[in-house]
Amino acid sequence: MHISTENIKVKIGDTDILKGININANNKEFIGIIGPNGSGKSTLLKCIYRNLKPNSGIIKLDDIDLSKITVRESSKKLAVLSQHNNYNFDFSVKDILLMGRSPHKKFLDRDTKEDYDIIYDALDKVGMVNFINRSFLTLSGGEQQRIILARALAQQTECLILDEPTNHLDIKYQIQLMSIVKNLNIEVVAAIHDLNIAAMYCDKLYVLKEGIIVAYGTPKEILTSKLIKDVYGVDSVIIENPTTTLLNICYNPM
Repeated sequence: MHISTENIKVKIGDTDILKGININANNKEFIGIIGPNGSGKSTLLKCIYRNLKPNSGIIKLDDIDLSKITVRESSKKLAVLSQHNNYNFDFSVKDILLMGRSPHKKFLDRDTKEDYDIIYDALDKVGMVNFINRSFLTLSGGEQQRIILARALAQQTECLILDEPTNHLDIKYQIQLMSIVKNLNIEVVAAIHDLNIAAMYCDKLYVLKEGIIVAYGTPKEILTSKLIKDVYGVDSVIIENPTTTLLNICYNPM
């Protein structure tokens, strides 16, 4: 699958949030969107998963203009895992996952054996099969995020959008969730707050600052002390882990 944006602009009130964004995410790439708070990361992703309509520009899924297809059709192509999941009703885990099958069903269609096979497979991928009859509201934050990831997997899409899904999780659950996503071998576009997590999992990074892309490339190409200082305003030392060969960003106290 291929996702691209062409000159996406978003203005809220008198403020330009995105000022002409062009990105490309190719088949099975793990693309990270990084940048300081207010840079436009989540706004860009909300445009892609249709929670927000850009003022101008084009978003394409497999070279098809997103505005020309229905929400149901786009939901068969991409699924979303966001930072917050606001459920005011006490759904079971099973009910949450069956919601992920809705793009593939007509109104009033009953759940089938195939639907149940798919949700069990999704739960197995996130290590949560034994939780299928649990109440969603009784789960910890990390467990809830894995269930929402399983629901996204139940949509059986070619792309997963991650909108800062690990910000409120402890480091164990951050690594666990991101490792599960990485091993899915599908296309991923993720807004990521933690630069070390971005360096660990992303194939390519887009760096946003004040609604503009200021850098693009692999983590090793673009994550430099100078870029971090210019974009985030903090001093840092970049170290390559001798065991994993991944980058580690060490921040200096201010």
